[in-house]
This record gives sequence, structure tokens and C-alpha cells, in this order.
Amino acid sequence: MNVTRDIAGKETSATHGAYLTLREMILTGALPPGEKLKIEQLRGLLNTGASPVREALSLLTSDMLVERIDQRGFRAAPVGKANFEEILTLRCTLEPMALRASIANGAADWEERLVLRHHHMKKASQRDATDFEVAHKAFHMALLDNAGLPMLERYCAQLYDLNIRYRNLAAGGASYRKRSIATEHQEILDAALDHDADAATDLLISHYRRTGEYLSRQMEA
Repeated sequence: MNVTRDIAGKETSATHGAYLTLREMILTGALPPGEKLKIEQLRGLLNTGASPVREALSLLTSDMLVERIDQRGFRAAPVGKANFEEILTLRCTLEPMALRASIANGAADWEERLVLRHHHMKKASQRDATDFEVAHKAFHMALLDNAGLPMLERYCAQLYDLNIRYRNLAAGGASYRKRSIATEHQEILDAALDHDADAATDLLISHYRRTGEYLSRQMEA
């Protein structure tokens, strides 16, 4: 038995577990924006060592979900109107590029995958919010994953995650609930399957900007 390799494997697993848990807590607001993230408190919360927590926080800085505040300190990345508007601008610029490339490369297997992801998302909307969020991201990423542009797809996935905290703020609002999100998704899907890149990208941008306008009003209030 290779003891060194076994220990390294356990540390890697512990770091990955800490990373996933902390990431989810930041995205859902369980760790509020701007909150100082103390290693000792987090290791107790996660029932793990200080090293996996520190490494997980370092990984989350690369995701822009955590910020270093001094040589050894961390905090959950703050939120604000300017930050949200930058995320929205980037999404409305980069995702249409990827969607156009996906449509241009259109193939039967991509179309089938897209229809399947949309079906899973519709089914998940009848269950809990966590299931829907996973399926919702899978659908949006499936729109882009036929682009053949892995770096662009990775940036789009990261921007999606950065947007989640802001979108969660809008979920309970009355005017937000008046939207037919399912209809918006169906229209985007139909345009993509019709290989109508102009309509698909216009619908995708409109989908994001409707949420953006609502969130901007919420932050101003």
C-alpha cells in the first residue's frame, strides 16, 4: 500500500468536498456576499482540516466567488449593481457568439441533446429548486456546447454561476413571477432547432435582460 498516495488522495477528496460545499453556500447566499470566511470556523462547519478549506477557498478565488482580503484572509465576493451589469453585459456578448457557432455547427446529436436537456428542465421545474437549477444550467450550456470553442464555453459557464446569486434575489418578487420563463425557454429552443441564429440570439439576450432589468430595480430599491 502506498501510504503517501493514499493520504494525498484523501486530501484531494477533502479539498474537492470543501470546494463544492462552500461554492454552493456562496451561490445560494448561505454565506452572504462580503462575509469574512474564517478558516477555523469553516473547518468546524465542514468537519475537515484547515488545509482543504484553505485550498478550496483558493480555488474559489479563481471562480471569482471568493476574494482575498489580506495575505491569509478571505471573504465571499461582494455583490453590487455595477458588478451585476458587467456580468450581464458579458453574458449578452459572449453567449450569442457561442450560440451562433453551435447553430452553425448544427448536427442531429446536438439537437437531440438540446431537446433532452429541455425536457429534463421542464420535469425538474415540477420538483425542488435545486433540481431545477442543475437542469436549468445544463440546458443553457447545451445551447452553447456545439460551438467547438471550449475556452468560450468555460467563460460562459463561469458567468452563469456568477449570475446565480443575483438571480436568486429576484426569484421571490411578484413581477418576476409574472414572467413565463418556460415560454421563453421554449422559444429559444425552437429558434435554435430551426437554425435561426438571429432569432435564437435575440431571444436569449431578451431572456437575460428581462431578469437584468428586474434585478437592477431591486438593487436600486
